[in-house]
Amino acid sequence: MDEIVKIDLFGEEFRFKPDGQVKDPDKVAQYLKDYIKEAEGLFPNKTSGRNKIAILLLAAMNLSRDFYELKQQHSELKREVEQRISSLMNKVDEGIE
Repeated sequence: MDEIVKIDLFGEEFRFKPDGQVKDPDKVAQYLKDYIKEAEGLFPNKTSGRNKIAILLLAAMNLSRDFYELKQQHSELKREVEQRISSLMNKVDEGIE
């Protein structure tokens, strides 16, 4: 993937080249911008360099929280599916015997 993705944060343009595993890098960048916009709403003085760091940190913490919760849900779902598969396999085995 040779695509260069541009993202504007606080009036400054940043460019990055995503690895080949990113299916839609523009959507990923927009997702980050949405988290930053949400965090910006909590700070009255957005022009301060100090507030920019605080906004980015808050957005990162919110992303981390959501990612952690999704990982937990995924693990729980995986365990549930494995239990169901095991139960079905046992029923199939009992039916064969």
